[in-house]
This record gives sequence, structure tokens and C-alpha cells, in this order.
Amino acid sequence: MRARAAADGAALLLFACVGLVSHRGGVSATGLARDALPLVACWFAVAAALGTYRRGGPWRLVATWAVAVPLAVLVRALALGHALDGGEAAFVAVSLAFTLLFVLALRLALTRLDVRGQLHQHEQREQDRHEDAGVR
Repeated sequence: MRARAAADGAALLLFACVGLVSHRGGVSATGLARDALPLVACWFAVAAALGTYRRGGPWRLVATWAVAVPLAVLVRALALGHALDGGEAAFVAVSLAFTLLFVLALRLALTRLDVRGQLHQHEQREQDRHEDAGVR
């Protein structure tokens, strides 16, 4: 589950970086704070509330995406003092389309890497290590 959460976080950061390069000419800490932070924070808050990484399943992922992305755009718009108008509505649509594309692409890449179960075995060893540490 950690690998999926990491892949989703990377996908969201990639989306923000592509947007910054496309619209601002480069990536900066300020740009990431302004654009990526609301998205990543909303995503993982919604994912925690829905149990996206604890229980898994495609419907939880879809629900996380459908709630978190518009919420993040709203939070960002309010924080930046943007009018909630057609421009923000267009940004919601673009954000929904491209975050879904990036999340699914990185999830697919993760699945391809896990063809032999290597990722699952690594996560199981990590979990066993944590359980052993808690016993001592």
C-alpha cells in the first residue's frame, strides 16, 4: 500500500511540475507550495478518510480523485484570492483529466514493476520488520 501512496504522490507532484513548467517557465519551491501542496494535502486527507490505502480498490481511488482534486482547486483558489468563475471551472476540468492520467500511468508502471511480486515481497518484509521491532 505504501508503494501505491508513493506513486500517487509522485503523480500529483509530476502534474504540478508540468503545470509550473508550462505556465511559469520552471519549478520553484514557492510554485510547488502554491500548486502542489493543496493538491497533495487534499488527496491524502480524502484518501485517509476513505481508506484508499488501507482497504484499496478501484472505487476508493476514483472517489479519492473525484473529491480531492476539485477540493484542492477550491482550496488553492481561495488561498490565492481567485474568483470562483469559469477560469477555475476550466482548471478543475484540466486538473481532473491530467491528475487521473498521471495517477493511472504511475499505477500502471508500478504494476508492471510488480509483475514478479517483488514489490509485495518487499512490503511484506518491511511489515515483518516493523512487527518484529514492536515485539522487542
